[in-house]
Amino acid sequence: MTLSPPEPPTGGPLLDGSHGAGVPADKAVKTSGGLPEVGTSYIWLMVCAQFGVFMAFVTPIAISLAIKVEQLAPAHEEYLGYITGAGGITAVLAAPLFGMLSDRTRSRLGRRRPYLIAMTAVGLGALPVMALAPSIPVLGLGWVLAQLGWGTVLSLLTASQADRLPESQRGKVSGMVGVVQQLAPIAGALLGGGLAGSHLLLFLVPGAVGVVAMVLFICFVSEPDNRRATLSFEPLTPRSLARTYVFDPRRSPDFAWNWLGKFLFMSGLTFNTTFTAFFLADRMDTTVEEVAGTVALLAGGGIVATMLGALGGGLLSDRLHRRRVFVLVGGCVYAAGAVLMALAPDLPLIVAGAALGNLGLGVFAAVDQALMLDVLPERETGAGRYTGIYNFSTSIPQGLAPLVAPAFLLIGASEGEKNYTLLYFAAAALTLLGGLVIAQRIKSVR
Repeated sequence: MTLSPPEPPTGGPLLDGSHGAGVPADKAVKTSGGLPEVGTSYIWLMVCAQFGVFMAFVTPIAISLAIKVEQLAPAHEEYLGYITGAGGITAVLAAPLFGMLSDRTRSRLGRRRPYLIAMTAVGLGALPVMALAPSIPVLGLGWVLAQLGWGTVLSLLTASQADRLPESQRGKVSGMVGVVQQLAPIAGALLGGGLAGSHLLLFLVPGAVGVVAMVLFICFVSEPDNRRATLSFEPLTPRSLARTYVFDPRRSPDFAWNWLGKFLFMSGLTFNTTFTAFFLADRMDTTVEEVAGTVALLAGGGIVATMLGALGGGLLSDRLHRRRVFVLVGGCVYAAGAVLMALAPDLPLIVAGAALGNLGLGVFAAVDQALMLDVLPERETGAGRYTGIYNFSTSIPQGLAPLVAPAFLLIGASEGEKNYTLLYFAAAALTLLGGLVIAQRIKSVR
């Protein structure tokens, strides 16, 4: 495997034109936006990979980390915010770096697969570290490794979609991916309810699902031998490495506005989801470990809503050739669900608010992902780098929002209590603002 030196540009990144799982160029179906439509095998392998990685990656956020923090440091839920924050910072640094390196890589396995293999191994290794952690610092180290591994894998899977998907399939595939990205945490929470008594299995079983899914994707999604590819790149220097993490919003304004809208939405979402277990324990006057079943109930109640939102939003945005209005609707609906949860006096209304939020999240996540692929700069030479930068809009909120959220919990709270109502109001305001920014500011996509 080598990193390509600067050479004159003579062709695109996929030299054999393969855009499906093992589908050569002369067998590809009709084209759209310059790329041939991918086959069903690629779509389903991508969906399977996304489900597995999210199962391994998000289950700890949903329930496993909260249970482990409660075990290691009772009554110190702020440690959960510090741990998830450290992991988020790691993902911020890793995703564009490995994306840029994969853009430049020339190997028999192609440019994405070597990094998919390596980062899957890192993510797998992080799981027993967290499961067997004897202290909060070791638990935090395990989560940093998990973010490095699984977070980079997710970024590279997005880069694969940028490499292969034409405009006519982006909404559909983003919708399907959006469904499994929400179903995976739900499945993880359901699994967590059954495995809450075994901290080892609580981390390792979801990780095994992720590894199996990625092995299938790596083995059956062909990527051409690109050792003879001739694309031009700036030499690797400290200065060029530093530029990996930034871009000029004046040259790519729509990408910049989409990034900001996603950042605001994900900040609100993280306010909501990071402290769900503690929110329920507070409202139900019980312990975090005892609400694992209720977390599963909330997750299960949102399955249908999430599927309708993601699939419906993605398919309709493709058919109507409109993205922005669906992103705005998703932000509004999620905000309404967060407000309902904040004001809910009992469990049935909390479940209703969670279901409404899942509907809005499904619409927003699916269509925003398709919109990002529509406005992605430097698609042929920088897809990995820019999808990594786009993932900043998710990973930075995952790092910063848990650090900021405790301040909202303390405002106006009496001794020994937390102001979860204010936290959920803040979540609603941020998600609504995120939808408005995208709908009002992006110009090149309808």
